[in-house]
Amino acid sequence: MAELRSKIVKLAKMVGGIAGAMNKIDENAPEYYALNRIVSDEMADVALAIGLRQPRTLDYIVHKCGKSREETHRILMKLAEAGVCKVWIDKTDGEDRFFINIFAPGMLEMMVNNREQLAAYPELGKAFEEYTRLRLAPIAPLFPEGLAMMRVIPVESAIKDLPGTKPWERLSYYLDKYDTFSVSDCSCRQSRRVIEEGCGHLEKDICIQMGTGAEYYIRTGRGRQVSREEAENILKFAEDNGLMHEMPHTDGLGESAAICNCCGCSCFSMRIATLFKTPDAIRSNFTAEVETNKCTACGQCVQNCPTNALKLGQQLCAKQPLPREGEPTARDHVWGEKNWDKNYRENRKDVAREGTAPCKSACPAHIAVQGYIKLAAQGRYQEALALIKAENPFPAVCGRICPHECESECTRGEIDEPIAIDEIKKFIADKELDEATRYIPPMRYHLGNRIAIIGAGPAGLSCAYYLAIDGYRVTVFEKQKVLGGMLASGIPAFRLEKAVLHAEIDVLRKMGVEFKTGIEVGKDITLPALRSQGYEAFYLAIGAQGGRVLNMEGEDARGVVTGVDFLRKVNLDPETEVVGKVIVIGGGNVAIDAARSAVRKGAASVSLYCLESQEEMPALEEEIREAKMDAVDFANGWGPKRILTENGKAVGVEFKRCSSVFDEEHHFAPQYDETDTITMKADTVILSIGQSIQWGNLLEGSLIKLGPGNTVLADNLTYQTGEPDIFVGGDCYTGPKFAIHAIAAGKEGADSIHRFVQPGQTLTLGRNRREYHTFDKENIVLPDMGFDNAKRQHPIYSQEKKDSFADARQTFTEEQLKKETERCLGCGAVFVDSYMCIGCGMCTTKCRFDAIHLKRTYNSVPDTYEKLPVKIAANAIQRSGKIAAATVKGWLGKD
Repeated sequence: MAELRSKIVKLAKMVGGIAGAMNKIDENAPEYYALNRIVSDEMADVALAIGLRQPRTLDYIVHKCGKSREETHRILMKLAEAGVCKVWIDKTDGEDRFFINIFAPGMLEMMVNNREQLAAYPELGKAFEEYTRLRLAPIAPLFPEGLAMMRVIPVESAIKDLPGTKPWERLSYYLDKYDTFSVSDCSCRQSRRVIEEGCGHLEKDICIQMGTGAEYYIRTGRGRQVSREEAENILKFAEDNGLMHEMPHTDGLGESAAICNCCGCSCFSMRIATLFKTPDAIRSNFTAEVETNKCTACGQCVQNCPTNALKLGQQLCAKQPLPREGEPTARDHVWGEKNWDKNYRENRKDVAREGTAPCKSACPAHIAVQGYIKLAAQGRYQEALALIKAENPFPAVCGRICPHECESECTRGEIDEPIAIDEIKKFIADKELDEATRYIPPMRYHLGNRIAIIGAGPAGLSCAYYLAIDGYRVTVFEKQKVLGGMLASGIPAFRLEKAVLHAEIDVLRKMGVEFKTGIEVGKDITLPALRSQGYEAFYLAIGAQGGRVLNMEGEDARGVVTGVDFLRKVNLDPETEVVGKVIVIGGGNVAIDAARSAVRKGAASVSLYCLESQEEMPALEEEIREAKMDAVDFANGWGPKRILTENGKAVGVEFKRCSSVFDEEHHFAPQYDETDTITMKADTVILSIGQSIQWGNLLEGSLIKLGPGNTVLADNLTYQTGEPDIFVGGDCYTGPKFAIHAIAAGKEGADSIHRFVQPGQTLTLGRNRREYHTFDKENIVLPDMGFDNAKRQHPIYSQEKKDSFADARQTFTEEQLKKETERCLGCGAVFVDSYMCIGCGMCTTKCRFDAIHLKRTYNSVPDTYEKLPVKIAANAIQRSGKIAAATVKGWLGKD
């Protein structure tokens, strides 16, 4: 073991301050190994001469260290460059001042913000992480409210109208106070990057320095000078993207050198709240409160809360409320490592124990259904569209084809009929059809990495949309000549008119996404070739484009076609004709679409045979109803035995009776009666008994492995495959599902790709798992509707379009929309954990309904760092009394 350098030990003890005073300095101490790496003995001599937290002149330091003026100045500038001391020009005499701050907040940030130095010595980032964790842990419970070295400062709009707000509690106070500003990279996120613990929030140009702090950052190249207006824009950008504000408060009331724009998943100061669960130390004087009668449980505030203090719960009363188990807090309990939330970067919960609104929980994309319904009710259609597209870039498409699991679970259905959620969404989303009212999201970054997406179906397009928001150069490769995947080739126009699909794809074009059609990756170009062209990540979203067969007699005859192949031909070749009798085999939505398409293409008759009873058919109820309107004949409880042929041409099908049986896991397990058969004539037989995934040569030479049904094996959270730069989503990962499942997967894929291509980011840390669950409907008190017996609105069918490939279902009128939105019960609401709330006000910027506000709860006043030990001691005495009282109360409760 190398001998410790005594001067570095002495310097480490000096800058350790309160946090490091009681700790042994050895070679593993973060303050030691960081300083040891970048500070020479002569630099340490000069730093020790300056002393801690006293601005010194050059003359003073020369006198103290006994070196020449020129030598001292040279060493001082090396210290400033390294981040050990801060330098600025004093306005009173025009001379430099040199200042040694505590290790954190202060010196470590300056060390890390020297980009070249951090690249050369990444252990500086490790030291920042370790120091702020190891040294703050013992004292975190001891800080009085808001008196840690960093303190939250609220979003100004959240407190602008609150009486009694002090000037120094407002960001504008500091922008008015100082005349010099700079912007730098976030030192916490830089450190996370070099130790490969990044959360996906990027570090570039996000933290603001002011006054002497800005002068130092500009002078040493750590930051670039910005105007006040630019500083305000950076603060606005941070708020728009869920980054809350903190400031170092060590220099006295109303004094600070910086405004940090922090995320809860990487910020080292925020760990006082999130890891140690001692939020009092850094909180502002405010706490959030929710007006539940206004809240729509849209979840935007919940997703952006840095401490997970907000959760989605239920608005409706419970017959038997779940007992709320009060968790101990550091205010009145002995606090230690057993009380920490060590997995806070991975165990975030968006939903309270009792559950929340079923519409948001049931939706695979967890769209804010209750929120956009309320916005539509208020006529705020563009805002409603933006809210939907936060989770689903194709609302106009989904408004026409979605299986609307949200409606199936809607609480209003317990009273009469569910809300017509899809029809409301369709009304809102039809704004996408008009170029003047489309919603195109603002670009967040201009990152520029090249990403290749293979497949232009819903998963691939969704992934492209969310990557484009961050300014990635996205190219979508599509084997077919048309875009949309199964949306274009597998869904008939009477359900999804292609103009609707094209309008929403056109939004992606305007966002900069490039499309290359008629190119089959694996045949026309390979993945390795694309890598060589500079593509840094790939998203495989080829869907389940093939049909399935039953391997029974006669299925290879002419006149036999799979459902997906039939629909593709109908969709892509307008001249397709169908003659004679058609038999469709299958009971899902593809079978229904094939049957209805055959009717429109001239079939003399169309009959649909399936194993299930009509009640058990997997097809949606409205699809079955509309097929009957189209004169499709249903024959339930029959399975195909063989296809009859003459001269290689199908002429009929022999069926056998099927009884519906379900196994223990409720999987359909039919039982056949081979003796009970019928024979039906047919000119065309359409097999719609499932879809298959056809990879071609796409995966040739890769490490990707396939599982059941030819699906790709990948991580179920990140969608990363056996090839680190290849991600997957949609039907080729899950097997055939609905478009909304693929759309949700596309967004998650975009998140993973973003994290993958950005250096030092993990795929999992700080990632929202989006785990939702619904409240117990049997335990809610349904409202007495009284006079509100409004019936569900239904779309009007155009008789002129009924027998054509045009969509006969008309969009709601505005009057229908208003009536339908009024039927919503408003089941969900957000609730605040007032202990974990740090009063940042981020939630208020996300609420579109003025339902969440800050209120003054505390009256702490920051002071100088030098007075902090006395205040900690006084608080420790008060806290000891509270701990004793809580302990006695616990004993009495046990008795």
